Amino acid sequence: MARVVSKRDRELPLAGDDSARFLPWVAGAMVFLAAVALAGALLAQTVAARWQQDLAGSLTVEVPPRAGASAAEREQTALALLKATSGVRDATPVPRSRLERLVEPWLGVGAHVAELPLPALIEVQLADDAGIDLGTLGERLAEAVPGAKLDDHALWLAGVGAVVRAVEAVALSIVALIAVLSAAAVGFAVRTGLAIHSDVVEVLHLIGARDAYIARQFAGHAFRATLKGGIIGLAAAVSLIAALAEGRGALGPLPLPEVKLSMIAWGAIAAVPIAAAVFALLAALATVHRQLKRMP
Repeated sequence: MARVVSKRDRELPLAGDDSARFLPWVAGAMVFLAAVALAGALLAQTVAARWQQDLAGSLTVEVPPRAGASAAEREQTALALLKATSGVRDATPVPRSRLERLVEPWLGVGAHVAELPLPALIEVQLADDAGIDLGTLGERLAEAVPGAKLDDHALWLAGVGAVVRAVEAVALSIVALIAVLSAAAVGFAVRTGLAIHSDVVEVLHLIGARDAYIARQFAGHAFRATLKGGIIGLAAAVSLIAALAEGRGALGPLPLPEVKLSMIAWGAIAAVPIAAAVFALLAALATVHRQLKRMP
């Protein structure tokens, strides 16, 4: 008895259990869903940050065409008023060609965009701490150029921020639900394995094996099985994300910013299988210790 067999021989034969074979598949599905949800939340956050960077401290003035009035004169009047306003750093008219490119995705390629009576747009950059009363500025614009409208991006960005927070909340809820289901799956596999190998566990106890040793056997198996399935799930998630990105590019120019996930975001997504495996290890340890305490 002193010459005990090798560590490999002393391990419980968990890999051949029918109950444990489903664990990699469950882990793969859970990691796939968690990675996709995380990617969606990170992408929404990136889009919001990009819009915030592009639109913060800026306004847009719309000068629609008006019958009996020169569009160029109306635009120049609005420009002069804006440049004379304290707190306005710059005011630049948007070229007609750019307006046509913005409208074309909505109307389709081949539409007679050049013939449309598009409104003139003026991009306004505000000075830092401008403190402009936008309500008063809008009234002055409407008085000088009837029909002109002032678009405050801050209100729109606030709405985008609310949507992003909602997306993040949904994604975190999905990840939390996946964690609960994963813990349940690991617990089921562990309890079933203990029931199948109860005689082996009893023999191990008789020869002096501690609960921690037995728990490590189950925890190690859960870690390896979850990591194996998680890598497959991650590969499927990355393939889906890449396919969606390629599909978005095939749609042509859209009135949305071109956004890609950063390396930090991809690192967070790549860490999902490792996090899942560690979570499975801890869940298995807790389950085994709890079940062993109940055994006679």
